[in-house]
Amino acid sequence: MVNIFAVFKPLLRGLMKLAGVRPQRVEIEPGTVMNFWVPNETPKKSKNTNESDTNTKPNKPNKPAVVFIHGFAADGIITWQFQVLALARNSVAKGLRKLGVERCTLVGFSYGGMVGFKMAEMYPDLVESMVFTSCVMALTKSISDAALERIGLKSWSEFLLPDSVQGVKLLLTRATYKLPWIPNFIMFDNRKEKAELLKALVIDDKDFTITHHPQV
Repeated sequence: MVNIFAVFKPLLRGLMKLAGVRPQRVEIEPGTVMNFWVPNETPKKSKNTNESDTNTKPNKPNKPAVVFIHGFAADGIITWQFQVLALARNSVAKGLRKLGVERCTLVGFSYGGMVGFKMAEMYPDLVESMVFTSCVMALTKSISDAALERIGLKSWSEFLLPDSVQGVKLLLTRATYKLPWIPNFIMFDNRKEKAELLKALVIDDKDFTITHHPQV
């Protein structure tokens, strides 16, 4: 049986390149590299280093920058982007700075929306406006407990990192409006690391305050 995602992703990468965007690795700090899909107008990496050529100014078109941040269970070209909240809000912002982005609109889905809220809180000069869906401003304990009770599970790791075919199907059934056909053997990589991210995602209600995000 063919893994449809293994077949689909190379095709999707090719389509994205045809649409005028390309992958670019950005070292935001020593040992930490993020992958962005960027328009062809942004500076390309130097041939002699893994860093972007900091001496080359990007060719900036007269268009607003829009940053798409994906949810937890996929990668950047399937549903945008993925990193831990405490890291991602800094990482995405640093990466955008190195790509020459000064102001941008954030478009976040699920986990990516929560990353976006924290980015807007920490970097108000970078975030011009926000469009988020399927997310909360922060996953407080009360919200988390109510959601887990509603889906009948004990933890987010059990939901988002299933260890059985039935668990995968439950995740996809809850997370999609119309579930496409998917082979039974599809699972996730980096389970241990992702479980740690999910554990750190829930915060106490007393530690959360609603922040004000003015938008242009």
